[in-house]
Amino acid sequence: MKKLENINFAGKKALIRVDFNVPLDSQFNVTDDTRIRRALPTVNHILKNGGAVILMSHLGRPKGGYEEKFSLAHVLPTLSNLLGIDVKFVNDCVSDDAFAASGSLEMGQVLLLENLRFYPHETSGDLSFSKSLARHGDVYINDAFGTAHRAHASTTIVAQFFENDRAFGFLMQSEIDHINKFLEEGKRPLTAIMGGAKVSSKINVIENMLTKVDHLIVGGGMIYSFIKAEGGQVGNSLVEDDKLDVAKSILNMAKEKGVEIHLPEDSVVADQFSNDAATRVVSSDAIPEGWMGMDIGPNACAHFREVIMNSQTILWNGPMGVFEMSNFAAGSKEVAKALADATKNGAYSLIGGGDSVAAINAFGMSEQVSYISTGGGALMEYLEGITLPGIKAILD
Repeated sequence: MKKLENINFAGKKALIRVDFNVPLDSQFNVTDDTRIRRALPTVNHILKNGGAVILMSHLGRPKGGYEEKFSLAHVLPTLSNLLGIDVKFVNDCVSDDAFAASGSLEMGQVLLLENLRFYPHETSGDLSFSKSLARHGDVYINDAFGTAHRAHASTTIVAQFFENDRAFGFLMQSEIDHINKFLEEGKRPLTAIMGGAKVSSKINVIENMLTKVDHLIVGGGMIYSFIKAEGGQVGNSLVEDDKLDVAKSILNMAKEKGVEIHLPEDSVVADQFSNDAATRVVSSDAIPEGWMGMDIGPNACAHFREVIMNSQTILWNGPMGVFEMSNFAAGSKEVAKALADATKNGAYSLIGGGDSVAAINAFGMSEQVSYISTGGGALMEYLEGITLPGIKAILD
């Protein structure tokens, strides 16, 4: 496999799969340009080395045809501003106009194609559609880690038409390197912090983590499935009753492998799912009927901080509670602070998954950790030990 920095881009057109699936406001203005900014190093490298760039991406989930709210034209002003050049745009990705636009592109110029998902052929991984996309470039670069778990036309199938001229972009390579640093090269003690609402969404990740880590900290709604599985009283807290046996199995597996699982000893509970609810702090295994766990308690915060501060390598995926409500954000904020402090002391910290990334950004601590992944589902599957099709397509 070629490295991006070893490819001679002089006089060549690079077709790059980026992830510009960014949030827009009601006026179609980009409200968070993080994903666009993360793609800039790859684009700028190619331009500086004498090439031209054709960018392709999806935006949202259109239902099989053009929808104005999902047009990548809305991204154009932000992209042009960040690159400092007037990016060209064409209102299709495989039409005659699209091929004319990429064909006439001069070196040093950038073209953005319209939303790939206006064609159902994109998500079905259609071979003919992929071959048409390949006509746009001399080199194929995948720099969209967030979609690397999808065997779509632009993320996977198109690569076969660039047998000797394909590579990962800088963002994609960075994601792979940082996740492998946690999974394969992490210094011990190694700790995973897993939050989120349901055990069912994290089963495979947790089971794979138990083969890697020394400590597993559990937060979020899935706390109460574990506690109920051990016989605790959880009141009206979120519980997956059909997954209690799975929770018990995970606890047993951890014991067998010598992994210490840390459940919160206390919880902030509420009498309704509302920021204005009445609250109290109780033992996590003695929550009264009519009350539900909404966040980890102060004793749990102190306990989790101690584990984190004594760790050398840390993954955080999923908040500790309903952090979107200010009265239930303390647990997630304390974990974020502990991660920042541990990182300052020399630990390696990897943050991944939409909610934990949103949390650390909301707390203003994104610059105080080692790495923040752009992947949600892609990160989860990678952590499960699955070979992602978007990565395999470049390596094969």
